[in-house]
Amino acid sequence: MATFKFELVSPERLLLAADVDQVDLPGTEGDFGVLAGHAPFISTLKIGLIRLNEAGERRAYYIRGGIADVSPAGLMVLAEKAVAVTDLSADVVAEEIAAVEATVAEARTDIGRAKAEATLATVKDVLARAAA
Repeated sequence: MATFKFELVSPERLLLAADVDQVDLPGTEGDFGVLAGHAPFISTLKIGLIRLNEAGERRAYYIRGGIADVSPAGLMVLAEKAVAVTDLSADVVAEEIAAVEATVAEARTDIGRAKAEATLATVKDVLARAAA
């Protein structure tokens, strides 16, 4: 299978730069996959898991939103937050949930609170799936 360049970048650092076979991403308009030779486009990303195949090995990363840029040079993901699923310790999960709970507590309107509560439910669901 043909490979392409993939980079996953968080505000703190470059998490991964690799030649991969496939990457599946949680797009805000629906999940999508990228293979070598994919048509160029840009998409926003929602909270979810990025799953990739690298030389037959599957890896996964939890992300809290971001942007995916597919170009002839490959795929670059700029994530608001990204953590390898293998690094999701109980402390990291608790920190992520606490950060979103703070957003719920700070909401000033019913609509803002409802959106924050929906985000919290999504974070809990994604982190539970990542642990499985």
